[in-house]
Amino acid sequence: MGAVGLNFGSATSGQGFDVTTTVNQIVTNLQAVETPWKTQLTALTSKDTTLTSLGTQLATLSTDLQNLTDFSGTMAYKTGSSSDTNVLSLSSASAAAVAGTHTISVQNLAQTSSAATDAVGASDTLTGGITFQVGTGSWQTVNVGDGSTAATLSGLSAAINNASLGVTASVLTNADGTQRLSLVSQTSGSAGQITIADATNNSSSPTTLADSTTPDQNTGLGFATIQKGLDATITVDGVSNITSASNTVTNAIPGVTFQLLSTGTASSDGTPETVQVVIDNDTTSIETAINTFVTDYNTAMTAINAQEGKDSSGNPEPLYGTSILAQLQEGLESAVSSSFGSNTINSLISLGITANASADGTISLDADTLSSALNANFDQVVSLFQDTGSFGSTFTNTLNGLGNSSADGGAISLALSEDGSEETTLNDNVTKQEALIATQKTSLTTELNTANEILQSIPEQIQEVNEMYGAITGYNTNQNG
Repeated sequence: MGAVGLNFGSATSGQGFDVTTTVNQIVTNLQAVETPWKTQLTALTSKDTTLTSLGTQLATLSTDLQNLTDFSGTMAYKTGSSSDTNVLSLSSASAAAVAGTHTISVQNLAQTSSAATDAVGASDTLTGGITFQVGTGSWQTVNVGDGSTAATLSGLSAAINNASLGVTASVLTNADGTQRLSLVSQTSGSAGQITIADATNNSSSPTTLADSTTPDQNTGLGFATIQKGLDATITVDGVSNITSASNTVTNAIPGVTFQLLSTGTASSDGTPETVQVVIDNDTTSIETAINTFVTDYNTAMTAINAQEGKDSSGNPEPLYGTSILAQLQEGLESAVSSSFGSNTINSLISLGITANASADGTISLDADTLSSALNANFDQVVSLFQDTGSFGSTFTNTLNGLGNSSADGGAISLALSEDGSEETTLNDNVTKQEALIATQKTSLTTELNTANEILQSIPEQIQEVNEMYGAITGYNTNQNG
């Protein structure tokens, strides 16, 4: 602790001294004891920042790995192709799909049922109502002019739509300005078949729609089904009469969705065209995922290695010489270099992932080797990442043991916790010292202010003494001689 001197100048000058500056000098000396604590706190903060950053990089690596070890992840992705996309187009192939080739022929496409009336004038007044049935549902009747609805085709169309009867009504306008009411079933296929009531199929409530402005020659304005609701019919791998209510088929090949577009070109004997559908493993996505894993692994390892040196100012990096640095390096290098089982694909090396010649723990990927492994031994590649005790599960455990997951007791998490305890102790020391200094500062300020006041009053006291002396002796000490 440095010494603090009080410079009073001439004791009889009455100038005193600078109390604030003096107190601040004393406080600075008292605070010197905090310097090693604050130095340690700065170092710990830098260390924590580095540990947190490395923990984030390991978490990214864990996410990359999970994408490969998850049973419904990238390894399960499938792709599909059709030999004739004019007949059948592949929409998707989920994880439930199995790689293989299928033959499909389309006997007929699905149709959505529709119905329409004869043409009437746009402003013609209508009477009566329509009665219809969707599929096997109950008969529904809508009368024109109900409530506030206008007794026109547009009013009838609005009334049908407002009633939510399983059809969509609209008014179609012809070139001559006349209009027709159109109904389209909201259910595709045979289940959505629209049936118009007449005297034969529903004698108790037939359609009675009529045009009172311009009488129509057809009963019920000729309201009739225009297109029949029809299920698509296909043959898959020799199994015939597979039906679908829509042309988007999800029930023919497990996990595969495809769109029927036409029946294709039939052979001379009328046999429908056969389309080849190939479902394959999505090796492109897998290659991308593994390449991402390698890149993120190297990013983490490079960041770890950087802690072995010094920064641009020549100071050691925050983790230099720490045990956790060696733990991270050794744990990652050991995990990626291990072998598992006796399969052809039993290590990352067999996938074309090898250590770089620099021997710094980073790795490289040979794309051709990986592609060959996926094409020749796909199931073994999956096993390497997803079987218990394989690379996937072992490296997952390694990352959990090294990372910042407190639940798994990761090394980084434990190091941060230990630093946190030390930081709490150091901060407590600083806080207590500052409280002590604050008390001493208050006391010193009071005492030195008092001393300063005394010094400043000395000339006045001397003057009083001189005056008293002069009064007693008749001698004026301020005169010469």
